Order: sequence, then structure tokens, then C-alpha cells
Amino acid sequence: VEDPDAPDPAHPQRTFCHWVLYNLPPNAQSLPDGATLEVMPPGVKLGLNDFQRQDYGGPMPPIGSHRYFFRLYALDAVLPDLGRPSRAELREAMDGHILGEAQLMGTYEKMHHRRGH
Repeated sequence: VEDPDAPDPAHPQRTFCHWVLYNLPPNAQSLPDGATLEVMPPGVKLGLNDFQRQDYGGPMPPIGSHRYFFRLYALDAVLPDLGRPSRAELREAMDGHILGEAQLMGTYEKMHHRRGH
């Protein structure tokens, strides 16, 4: 899961990674709520996101509406255990194995409430 609008959509400076997971079985139809490694299908591995954690880090844009891209890749092989790979390290490991890609994009903006209004 990637946010290419960090930190400010008007002046993006980086793509912020919210979640890295790999080796999702091809027969998986969905991910469970609270998708921690303990409730994932067998074989799923987690990498390291830009929060320096392995779990999903939800959206928290400091300003404006940000786009969040959920990317899913079909590979021709199960990847070896890569430890806690970053997004870039996982992409490198997938190089030459990608058969197809799907993506879902959603947007999120924090609502800022004013006192007394």
C-alpha cells in the first residue's frame, strides 16, 4: 500500500509505504479484518513499511487529500523468505517474476474540526 502524495499532495516529496506483504496464496479471496500475520493465510510474509513496522499502517495525511494505491502482483514463483524487506527490496525480488498486476486506488483526507462551529 503506497501513498505517492506525501507529505503534501500539492508538493509531493516521496512515496510513503504503508504495508508490504508477499506470498499471498493464489486462492486467497480476501484478507481478514485486523490483518496481522497471525490471521493471514499460511505462507504470507510481511515486509517493513515506512513506519518501520511490519503491520499495516493506516492513512494519516498531514494535509490535503492523499491517494492510496493497493497493488497486487501475480508471480510465477513463491518468493523465498526475504526477512523484513522494504518495498524496494520486495520489488527487486519480484523482478522477472511478475505475470500480472492489479491495483485499487482510494483517497483519504482528515477532517479538521474547528472549535465552536
